[in-house]
Order: sequence, then structure tokens, then C-alpha cells
Amino acid sequence: MTNDIKNQDRKYRPLVYVASAYSGDVTTNTEKAKQYCRFAMEQGQIPLAPHLMFPQFMNDDDPAERELAIFMDVILLGKCDELWVFGDTISAGMSVEIDVAKKCRLYRQQRM
Repeated sequence: MTNDIKNQDRKYRPLVYVASAYSGDVTTNTEKAKQYCRFAMEQGQIPLAPHLMFPQFMNDDDPAERELAIFMDVILLGKCDELWVFGDTISAGMSVEIDVAKKCRLYRQQRM
């Protein structure tokens, strides 16, 4: 690790939940989510994007698994300092996350 990275790692970095569309054009939306996470990291945050992780072992097309994933999303959101919303489209899953974040005062619209 370089000294710059070591010094940055010693600073406090808030945990931010990255919300962006996943369904639809999954390939493009996955790449965008990676860019949003990179942006958050460059802003001094620790990005958390469950929609990049959960599809690795869960089926988004299975209603029961999707419901479980959204439940787990909300649990993880509760551990974050803020929810950052990216993109022009608000999906059904993002709506749930936004509603929870607004109730907990974690919501923040983000522009890249």
C-alpha cells in the first residue's frame, strides 16, 4: 500500500448505501453501480451496494428471494450513515430504500 492510501485509510470514512437501478439492462446498470461506488469511495466514503453483491447468489427473478434481498437491503441500510441515490430511474426496490432512508433521515440525492 502506498503512503497516500495508508494515510487516507486512517481517516474516518462514513458508510454510504449506494442505491441505483439494477433491473432492466442489468449489464449496463451493474457497470453504472460500480462507477457510483467508485465515485463514493473517491469522495471519502465506504460504499455499500447490495445490488452488486446479492445477485451473485440470489435470483432477482424469484419473488421470494427478491423479497428477502430487499429485507436484507433495509437491514444493511440501517447500518449506513447515508443513502446516496444515483441515476434518473427510481426502481421499485429503490423506492423501498428511499422510503426507509427518509424515515431515518439518511436520504441524499447524488449527482456525478
